[in-house]
Amino acid sequence: MNIAIYTLGCKVNQYETQAMEAELRRRGHTLVDFDGSADAYIINTCTVTAVSDHKSRQMIRQARKRNPGAVVAVCGCYAQTKPQEVAELEVDLVGGADRRLAFLDDMERLWAERTADNIMSTGSTPEQFSISEPLVTTGNIMSTRTFEELPAGGLEKRTRAMLKVEDGCVNFCSYCVIPYARGPVRSLTAERAAAEAARLQAEGYRELVVTGIEISSWGRDLPGKPPLSELIRAICAAAPDCRIRLGSLEPRTITRDFCQAVSGLHNLCPHFHLSLQSGCDETLRRMNRKYDTARYYESVELLRKFFVDPGLTTDLITGFPGETEEEFARTLAFLEKCAFTAMHIFPYSRRAGTPAARMPGQVPKAVKEERSHRASALAEDLRRAYLERWVGKSLPVLFEEEVPGRPGLWRGHAPNYVEVCAPGEGLHNVERPVMITAVESPHLLGSL
Repeated sequence: MNIAIYTLGCKVNQYETQAMEAELRRRGHTLVDFDGSADAYIINTCTVTAVSDHKSRQMIRQARKRNPGAVVAVCGCYAQTKPQEVAELEVDLVGGADRRLAFLDDMERLWAERTADNIMSTGSTPEQFSISEPLVTTGNIMSTRTFEELPAGGLEKRTRAMLKVEDGCVNFCSYCVIPYARGPVRSLTAERAAAEAARLQAEGYRELVVTGIEISSWGRDLPGKPPLSELIRAICAAAPDCRIRLGSLEPRTITRDFCQAVSGLHNLCPHFHLSLQSGCDETLRRMNRKYDTARYYESVELLRKFFVDPGLTTDLITGFPGETEEEFARTLAFLEKCAFTAMHIFPYSRRAGTPAARMPGQVPKAVKEERSHRASALAEDLRRAYLERWVGKSLPVLFEEEVPGRPGLWRGHAPNYVEVCAPGEGLHNVERPVMITAVESPHLLGSL
């Protein structure tokens, strides 16, 4: 089959798509561009915001329009939480947020049955086939107890591979549907993670991103409940020639013991993404976050004590129910105090079934967006201040690709996750020291 895949959402979804791509190639299928005609379309959906739901529906409709006779198969978090809503969109297969290999089995079977039955009964081609009742295979994700191992890796020509080590979340923040979409915590053992890291290094990857739905919860379901630092040390040791970059961390993960355990690892990137969501304690309590700003700032100070000028990035939600202008002002002041190097900023999205959706004091859309713009302006100021500190200094850069439209100019990332551009030739998957000469936000410019 010619199969096209479209992925929405987080790094875990990206990882799982890459795993499905690797498996489909192994089975002899051909991957084609989603914008063209295919025998089957896979849409790996996201449901973190209402915009994500809308985009997922939009891509499903586009797939059906591109080839009415194709098998349209939908998986991911939106499909897991709203399977009947997805089933009404003229799809053939609705899978969930797990059982990815079984999902591919079902897709192959539907295509084989459709092709054989249609040709035998009518002599027509699959393009003339009209869909029947969709197959819905989403199960009770909350009863899932085992980690599904998938073939780790990256897309062709990538320097960076993702290594999924955990799935599920039990934090139940008041605004979030992901625990209902992903189920309880399931962890890959440190031994298996280390083996995968060694394999990826042997395949030529130069950077591994350790990812999961909530990697700070890694190990809580394993015997002895090992700490996350044990996993990190095992992966760094197994792939000593690879950069190891961590995914998003819960702030309370950062303790003195954690920093002492991992700060001496030569290949651990000094880049830490600590989810914040709000810089106001009252708002954090309504969000059901498990820390306050004092505890969060303790993590920031520890990271800056144990790592040299680390990149610190975060997430922020503006306009959460009940957020006053005074509370938002406190958030802006806290953002400036933390001096983040980059931020992902989202207006609050009301999600049916979550406690926050029923809270009083829902903030008007225009106010949420206005606060988002103000926070983004501050984020840009903070980012530029961090970038300017590197002018005249050298950074090791792992180059990934030529900048589109600018032949001879290559871009890549430093260990602190700052993007750097420099002129050169044949730099794909090559790490070189770069002398930084200028800031061209959102990246740095330099010379080899």
